[in-house]
Amino acid sequence: MPMTLHAASREALAAAELRLLELADATQNDSILASDDLAKLGEELFAVLGLLIEQPALRRALADASSEPAGREQLVRGLFAGKVSDGTLQVLVAVVTARWSSPRELVDGVESLARTALLVRAEREGQLDSTEDELFRLGRIVAGSHELELLLADPAGSVDGKVALVDSLIEGKVSPVTKTLVDQLVRHPRGMRVADGLSELADLAAKRRQRSVAHVRSAVELTAEQIDRLTATLTTIYSRPIALHVEVDPALAGGLTIKIGDEIIDGSIAGRLAALRRNLAS
Repeated sequence: MPMTLHAASREALAAAELRLLELADATQNDSILASDDLAKLGEELFAVLGLLIEQPALRRALADASSEPAGREQLVRGLFAGKVSDGTLQVLVAVVTARWSSPRELVDGVESLARTALLVRAEREGQLDSTEDELFRLGRIVAGSHELELLLADPAGSVDGKVALVDSLIEGKVSPVTKTLVDQLVRHPRGMRVADGLSELADLAAKRRQRSVAHVRSAVELTAEQIDRLTATLTTIYSRPIALHVEVDPALAGGLTIKIGDEIIDGSIAGRLAALRRNLAS
């Protein structure tokens, strides 16, 4: 499920994200430097995430609202100074000097910041669209393979083995940003099915472009013209840009279904027959 934060944690995450984006903006004039720095920032934050997951005492200490912020800053500097880049350290200081509602939500925040750094990198490189599409397509592949889902969900399975398995599927087919995001999701699913996590990542990429995502299931392949027309129609209906993820599902028998958030628009023959059966039974 998408991350849900309490009010204090939302404020803390907003402050840390602002610091991250300030650092990103400071290097934007040099596109190569910006890309490398953002990649390193995201990867180092993911490494810190792994440490926080493994060490409950550390995450409790860093999220302890009863302690002085200066003390938490000193702790994080002592742990990470010289081991991560200055930019990563500045983001971590912004994280631990803020007030979080719980240690779990601080960990959620670090994960969110790592993902943001990488998505900003994709945005700066003009690859946000392709990253979103790669994440969505891989999510459909995983969701469509019961055997693959079982292997990735097996708590006794080797984490490195799971990462290697997914890498074998995507090697040379996706961007470095997508690969890092996917590897980290497989390494730290945090109780979420990998297919659901990939869907959430695709949604985050779409939101990065300030667009909502419409998950479309169609009985037949849609033409480019049909996709453009449907996109324009949904954009008009919802008064905001809409990104389409289209999946062909012959079981619909005709027509299509559209899911945006919690709302489902069912225009399929199967959907209309099901509605008719419900009406007849009532």
